Amino acid sequence: MSSLGNVRTDLAIEAHEYITQTIQQKDLDGVDIEEFDYEDIIVKRAKIKNLQAAKQMGKEMGNYVTLEIPTLRQKNSALEEKVSQVFAKELNYMVNEIMDKDKYSVLIVGLGNWNVTPDALGPKVVENLLITRHLKELMPEDINDDEYCTVCAIAPGVLGITGIETSEIIESIVGKIQPDLVIAVDALAARNITRLNTTIQIADTGIHPGSGVGNKRKGITKEILGIPVIAIGVPTVVDAVTLTNDTIDMVIDTLIKSVGKGGQFYQILKGLDREEKQQLIKEVLGENLGPLIVSPKEIDRLMIDMGEILAGGINAALHPVIGFADATKHLY
Repeated sequence: MSSLGNVRTDLAIEAHEYITQTIQQKDLDGVDIEEFDYEDIIVKRAKIKNLQAAKQMGKEMGNYVTLEIPTLRQKNSALEEKVSQVFAKELNYMVNEIMDKDKYSVLIVGLGNWNVTPDALGPKVVENLLITRHLKELMPEDINDDEYCTVCAIAPGVLGITGIETSEIIESIVGKIQPDLVIAVDALAARNITRLNTTIQIADTGIHPGSGVGNKRKGITKEILGIPVIAIGVPTVVDAVTLTNDTIDMVIDTLIKSVGKGGQFYQILKGLDREEKQQLIKEVLGENLGPLIVSPKEIDRLMIDMGEILAGGINAALHPVIGFADATKHLY
């Protein structure tokens, strides 16, 4: 069991923040973090180097790149294009780090349930991808290998629709078509509501669909598939228990500031163990609502926009003919 306890998040950077805040220590042994600032976009590259750090953070050993764009939920075409370009460069960097050859074939998997908007990110990305595998087979003379990567894609649905574990579907496809790399795209869960649809994570550790909302399924990883797996995700939901707990903490902090020295009662509340508070909130919410997951009210538009941003970045990263500067142009 990880040191995060009941905190649910798929984001490595959030896990790192929580652990370092808990132990009141800026750096965590076994985790290296680099940060780059592109004005509206903050890129953080985290590397989990040993098993102890991985256990503390509740994440696999490996590399995690996070793009944080606080204003992304405000409709801004210029910013979206810039995000797609930076995302393409970071994805290209990670692909080049793990692939040992210049030319390779890629299977892109759009995970999630297309009938549930917050979980439909994967299928929406697949809709906008530049697919080339069939073209290279049917008219190879018209497709230059130096300009276009061999790409195919699938949106396999979820266990509740197909009755088949997604990992088993992907494993079967990989065995049949034998790609060199799998890129899995999925909606994630965050701890902080400000990160919903404003954060992109890229990881070379594969993915366990549903783990952020307590519905852990068989993983899509290199150990299972036998080939490298890059996971791309965007948080679209937050656990209501975590959200409520954070809100209560912020209210208590505000009351302490406003009351001053007379706020001993609020100081006592602030000193309560976080796990105990979360368990109490969980019990109260559970009696009335059951497990509750929250997403923004404009989630429909956000998912369409993010699907285009990620697809444009993936296309630019994999197909040299597109180029980073033109990451989203073919989508409009």
